[in-house]
Amino acid sequence: MSEVTARYVDDKQRRRLIRRFGRGAADWLDGLPARVDELAAEWKLSVEGPAPHGRTSVVLFCRRLDGSPAILKISPDPGLGTSEARILRLWEESGRVPAVWEVDTERGAVLLEAIGEGRTVALAGEVPPMHDIADLIADLHAVDVPCDEKGELHPLDSRMNFLYDMWERERQDGPAAELVPTSVLHRGHSRARDLAHGQDDVVPLHGDLHPGNVLLGGPERGLVAVDPRACVGDAAVDAVDWAVWQADSLEEVERRVALLSARIGVPGDRLLAWCRACAPLFAVAAANRGRADTPHFATLMALAES
Repeated sequence: MSEVTARYVDDKQRRRLIRRFGRGAADWLDGLPARVDELAAEWKLSVEGPAPHGRTSVVLFCRRLDGSPAILKISPDPGLGTSEARILRLWEESGRVPAVWEVDTERGAVLLEAIGEGRTVALAGEVPPMHDIADLIADLHAVDVPCDEKGELHPLDSRMNFLYDMWERERQDGPAAELVPTSVLHRGHSRARDLAHGQDDVVPLHGDLHPGNVLLGGPERGLVAVDPRACVGDAAVDAVDWAVWQADSLEEVERRVALLSARIGVPGDRLLAWCRACAPLFAVAAANRGRADTPHFATLMALAES
C-alpha cells in the first residue's frame, strides 16, 4: 500500500475491504487517492483525514467551501453509495439521518452532512438510555415512505439470510468455530426466518441499527442513524442490538426489552424472540473478538440456547 493511500486507509481497513469485496478491492484502493482528489476538486472540498470506517467504504472528514464540515464516503461497490443516498433521503424529514449533499454514482461516492464530532455510540462505549434509543427507532419508523419506494426495499427474510450466511463464514474462520456450535447458528437462523414472515407491525427498517451506526449528535440533533441496510419487516428488529449490547445477564436483556417494546409499540415477547434468534450472531462476534470469557458472551449463549 502506497504512503498516499495509507493517509486514508490503515491496514485493518484494507484487509476488511478486501475480505468484503475480494482482491479487486486492492486495485481499487491503489486508485483511491486520485479518486479523492477528483471528487475534492469537483465538490470543492478540503479533505482532512480518515473518519471511523465501516465494512463497505472508506470514510473521510472534510470541509466544504463555506467551511461546513462534511463526510465523504467512497465504496468499491458504486451501487452501495447510490442506495445509501436514496435511503437516507427517504428518512431526511425525520432529522434522524444526515443530509445528503452530493452523489457520484459512477465512483460510488456520497457527500453527507457531518454529525457532531463523528463519534458513534460504540466508540463512546456507554449504553444510552433506552428511551433515547426507542425514540430514535420510533422516529425512523414513523416516516411515511412512498409506496413506490417501499417496493424497492428488500424483504426482511433476505436481510436475515445475508446476515446468517455472513456470520457463519465468520464463525468458521475464527475462534468462534470452537465456541459457538453450528447447530446454534442454524437454530437461530430458523427462528429468524419464522419471525421474518410475520405480518405484524411491518415498517421500513434501518436494517443495521447497531451502536457503530448511531452517531452522537449532541443536544441539538440527539442520536442520528447512518449506514442503513434498509428493508421492510417487523419493527422489533431495529431494537434487537440495543436489547443485548453489553448486557451481562438475561435479566438486563429482559429489562431493556420491556422498555424498548413499550415505547416503539411492539409486543415484548416478540422482541425477546428476535433477541433469541439473533443471539448466535452476537455470540460469534464476541468470540472472534476474544470475549468468550465474559458474562456478556455467557448471556448471549444462554439466549441462543433458550
